Amino acid sequence: MPPRKDADPSASVPCFYGAEMRYLREQAGLTLEQLAEGSYRGIPLLSQIERGERSMPLDLAVHVDKILKTNGFFERRCEAAAMARRAGHAEYFADALEMEQRAEEIDDWAPMLVPGLLQTPAYTRAVVRAAHPREADEEVEEKVTARMSRAAIFKAETPPKFWAIMNESLIRRRALPDEQMAELLEHIAEVVRATHSIVQIVPEVDGLHPFMMGMTRIMTFPDAPPVAYTEGLHSGQVIDFPPLVKLYRESYDLLRAAALSPAASLSMIEAAAGDFRNGKQKARLE
Repeated sequence: MPPRKDADPSASVPCFYGAEMRYLREQAGLTLEQLAEGSYRGIPLLSQIERGERSMPLDLAVHVDKILKTNGFFERRCEAAAMARRAGHAEYFADALEMEQRAEEIDDWAPMLVPGLLQTPAYTRAVVRAAHPREADEEVEEKVTARMSRAAIFKAETPPKFWAIMNESLIRRRALPDEQMAELLEHIAEVVRATHSIVQIVPEVDGLHPFMMGMTRIMTFPDAPPVAYTEGLHSGQVIDFPPLVKLYRESYDLLRAAALSPAASLSMIEAAAGDFRNGKQKARLE
């Protein structure tokens, strides 16, 4: 018999819930056959869910909550994912979105794209259209509206402390027409000043730095352990394994030290906005 494949709960959202279901099932002394009994789903699907290979459908989540007496735990997960889809967010972002609303501090590392909380509608629209060239206009606009709505957390009674580190290429690369690039950079500076957030720039002249990999976010909470969230092109994962979160935090702290100071970074952003607005950025690149 081949060895049992256990899901790594830190690997992705489906893996986390799959590992939790397996743990609770075994704690209850049930086999997969016994857990599947009375549902409309087969044992292979439950096995795939426990291995983190499939997401849990709502009807099965309700059944599992009833059998394992988990007080709606799995049903709430399905509802959160469905809500994220309806609101224009990717399903894999559902948990990170919910955590964003409760976070006490949010630390973003943005090597390729301006962080979502700092984007303008024009920039978001261009990013979404580039990633999903075949999507209907209304679907693109739904995603734009959803991303813009996230900035409402800055108006909360107790807004999170926001810290973003961005690669210099993000304020130099012409992702939009010059006027819209100027608006994006001016918006970033405005958000930083209005919310007392911090943005740092990692200069392009620096070769290697402590955080070479893709987009990463670390969130801390007043009543729960910190988590890390990483995202690729069509996937994302919440990481809550404490030793791994600690490593992400250490890398982020090293990156802070390698970046320009907040004051110098803000000056660079505002200068780049002026260059785009005055047509100097094009001449600089040429």
